[in-house]
Amino acid sequence: MSKEISAQEVKQLRDKTGAGIMACKRALQEADGDIEEAIALLRKKGEEIAEKRAGRATANGIVYSYIHAGGQVGVLVELNCESDFVARNEDFRQLAKDIAMQVAAMRPRWVSRDDVPAEALAKEREILLEQARAEGKPEHIIAKMVEGRLNKFYETYCLLDQPFIRDDSRPVQSLLTDFIARSGENIVIRRFCRYQVGEEA
Repeated sequence: MSKEISAQEVKQLRDKTGAGIMACKRALQEADGDIEEAIALLRKKGEEIAEKRAGRATANGIVYSYIHAGGQVGVLVELNCESDFVARNEDFRQLAKDIAMQVAAMRPRWVSRDDVPAEALAKEREILLEQARAEGKPEHIIAKMVEGRLNKFYETYCLLDQPFIRDDSRPVQSLLTDFIARSGENIVIRRFCRYQVGEEA
């Protein structure tokens, strides 16, 4: 027999994840009351929902501006969604703010891995290949090393791969995935621009 789930447990999970009441209750029942397991279940379901929504058009949204560090750093982020209703939602604006703060703090160059220019990727591969060879590693290990280090490159320069500044145990992509699961809409970071006083264009 499954454990009886209290309203307090549902509230606790809802506060941690922002998921709906019934989704929290179902996840807790499935996880037999284990909060961490319920969070993992909600994330997995969120990823499944995000995959289903991925192809849908995102013609609405906002351009969010954020100024940081006493006016020394400024960020513009275009965050898109499917409906005007979601675009006007306070949670959507908070998501845009979190993303803008991420850009201000972590200086990504691109939104996703797909945006990395082929020549930048080829150059990085070449550098990593030379480094691995200089370490005297055998050829069959070098390819794996290069792929592993390329993931680190993506985590440094691709916004969606970066560890989230408010919770570095999860990437920025998981913020979008969670929001897609909650809102039922496809959400896309279209582009961003970061300015810093005195920085070369």
